[in-house]
Amino acid sequence: MSLRIRILGLAAVLIILAASASWLAYRELSEDIIERWGQQVAEIQVRYDSARLLQSLEREIGLARQMASSSTLIQWAQSPDDPALKADAIRQMESFRSNFRDNSYFVALRENGAYYYNNAENEFAGNQYRYTLDADKPEDAWFFQLIDEGRDFHLNVNPDVELGVTKLWIDVLMRNEQGEILGMVGTGLNLDDFLQDIVDIGQEGITTLFVDFNGAIQLYRDRNYIDFASIIKPEGQKNTVDLLFEDPQDKQQILGMLQMLKQRRDGTGAVESGFVTVDGRKHLAGVAFLPTIGWFEITLLDLNTLIPTSHLWPLVAVFLASLLISLLLFHFIIQSRILRPVLALEDATKRLRGGNFDLPYLPKPDNEIGRLVDHFETMAKRVQLNTRDLEYQVAHRTEELHRLARIDALTGLKNRRGLDELLEEEIERARRDDESFGLIWLDIDHFKAINDQSGHQAGDEILCRVALWLKANVRPYDHPGRWGGDEFVVLLSPCDTTVLEDISNRIRLAVEQESLKTGAPVTVSIGGHLCQPGENSDTILRQTDRALYKAKEQGRNKVCITRPDETTVSSGA
Repeated sequence: MSLRIRILGLAAVLIILAASASWLAYRELSEDIIERWGQQVAEIQVRYDSARLLQSLEREIGLARQMASSSTLIQWAQSPDDPALKADAIRQMESFRSNFRDNSYFVALRENGAYYYNNAENEFAGNQYRYTLDADKPEDAWFFQLIDEGRDFHLNVNPDVELGVTKLWIDVLMRNEQGEILGMVGTGLNLDDFLQDIVDIGQEGITTLFVDFNGAIQLYRDRNYIDFASIIKPEGQKNTVDLLFEDPQDKQQILGMLQMLKQRRDGTGAVESGFVTVDGRKHLAGVAFLPTIGWFEITLLDLNTLIPTSHLWPLVAVFLASLLISLLLFHFIIQSRILRPVLALEDATKRLRGGNFDLPYLPKPDNEIGRLVDHFETMAKRVQLNTRDLEYQVAHRTEELHRLARIDALTGLKNRRGLDELLEEEIERARRDDESFGLIWLDIDHFKAINDQSGHQAGDEILCRVALWLKANVRPYDHPGRWGGDEFVVLLSPCDTTVLEDISNRIRLAVEQESLKTGAPVTVSIGGHLCQPGENSDTILRQTDRALYKAKEQGRNKVCITRPDETTVSSGA
């Protein structure tokens, strides 16, 4: 055998050994890269899918809670047979219907079991009462079970046999001031539309589903697996998430991840992940708990579909060509075209996982790794946009709720909470600047008789008129507000005794004269107090209330002012 043949043979053996080693190294490296990337993507995808669901539900939940706290509905629920209260309640319900995404609502009363409903087509206008809930009917058991459990908020997927619809229902308990449950209100989202928008989004290789706190499937692309009416089913008869897996170890693993998240369900955004087998294919499962709605979000990633290993086969040719040229060139190519982009991508993924969207420069070789980097950057930008949008919506909603919590819905003036805050600020300012300010407390005379004789609607109109006259007769920088019932409060700053008396008499006279023009004459009794630096809110309110009491005691339609020297000055008709 010639030396040339031996050298060629040895070279062939070396090439074969190097190629085999390279092939084995390639397989291990590619699988490891894909799995590590998959774990990062699983966490991002879980948070993304969770954000999309919450973005769709949070507004509906907020509206349902607002509907449940409506004083009109609460009054009616306590006296459901009162036709006037019922008419007001129907108008209130219809006003909420136009705001819900599905343009539908339901109201169920505890006292008589009456169930009211209207849909987007306004099909039941004028006939919103649909049927009466019966505790002995299985299809109505959800209502009575939620009432017994006292759960203020609940989500469930359930077909309504009477209405012939299947929806994702948002249920909120309606309570009175004493905390007694009066009924339940809420809305429903069309299940098919919701599944198409949130769950079955057509991303190949990505499967999203949502399960309740006990693991029962609530949203899934295959409706046959959805556990309808989970609330009334005993444990053991529910379609739980483990039905999707055949291997007992996979079942145990997915249930174990749910249990781990239950133990730390504090809203920290933790994500559990692990590999499972679905339909004979290996998937990476990511699980997160959504404390806002009490559900779990599960994302299954088919890594072979998302990043097929065949896409990385050209790298084998790079390995072999590099070996034939030189080991040094091989090392340079691997370092520049694979390892460096992958390490940079890994570092960027860690930053993104930590909430840092200021990503470093990512090299983009002209291969699958480069396209992966492009996909990653696109995904990171979308996650950043969604995060900013969610933060904006949360901030906007918080600001709006903060404003609404301090405004009286009937008159548009500040309510008691808003006045309390202004009073505390003014007390602090008076103490700091050593200046006095004025407080006026007025009460509509014989308002209860007006309500009894003319009805609450007439009483509300009078309250609104008094509010307008009040705003028209104070200075632009004063603060009028409704204290509650037929009582109003005005904070005057700056103020002295003369200003306090002038504005108080001007308000009393304006209400008396302007109300005569409306054909419904009313008068007000006014108590005023010139507040001194160092006085606390209890002292100020007590002095002002004492002055108001004296005004009433002197025959009403009077103005009584307490001065710093403890004297009281009265005026009026």
